[in-house]
Amino acid sequence: MGSLVNPHDLLRLKADACVFADAPAWVAASLERAPFVVVRRARAIDGRVAIGIRGAVRSERFGSWIGLQHVEAVLTPEMLKSAKPHQNRADLPAFNLLQAITSICDASELAWGPAGSVGFELASERATVTDQSDLDLLMRAPEPLDRPEAKLLFDALSAAAFERAIRIDVQIETHEGAFSLAEFVHPGARVMLRSADGPKLIADPWQTSRAA
Repeated sequence: MGSLVNPHDLLRLKADACVFADAPAWVAASLERAPFVVVRRARAIDGRVAIGIRGAVRSERFGSWIGLQHVEAVLTPEMLKSAKPHQNRADLPAFNLLQAITSICDASELAWGPAGSVGFELASERATVTDQSDLDLLMRAPEPLDRPEAKLLFDALSAAAFERAIRIDVQIETHEGAFSLAEFVHPGARVMLRSADGPKLIADPWQTSRAA
């Protein structure tokens, strides 16, 4: 994806951003409410970045590509971890959990931040999170993780989520792609690495040449 943008980054589009000619009708209305798109995990095409647009309901999702000349700002998950929701929405379970696990994530010494609906609302200030929303986290691990230490991290995050009766989904990002922390913590288990070239079931997420 390059050094400018990466999967899960949120891009704020310029006012004169191009129109997606092949988009369904709801896309224009959604971008008018909140001119943000998310970077998808896919190869760039002719210098254009793969992006996704979310609508008002889960069924409204649209994928396309856009040139970075149409982007006003890039907001990474790491930039959003300290952002605050509107005061009257701070008690929603997903925001409450994000605040609760901040010290746990910081102690891991990995770069991290919220993705999914939580990240989108913190970036766009558009109400997106609901009472039923999960908390999606991205944690960056350019170097291999120790599985026992990863298990301790997973257990601590899972306990905080269980206490609040919501689900937490932690994706570990490497130079090769991303995989689920929940899969990785099982000793000897292979994980599904999501890369720009598609999913790969592998034993070592940091070395795809060992793919099984």
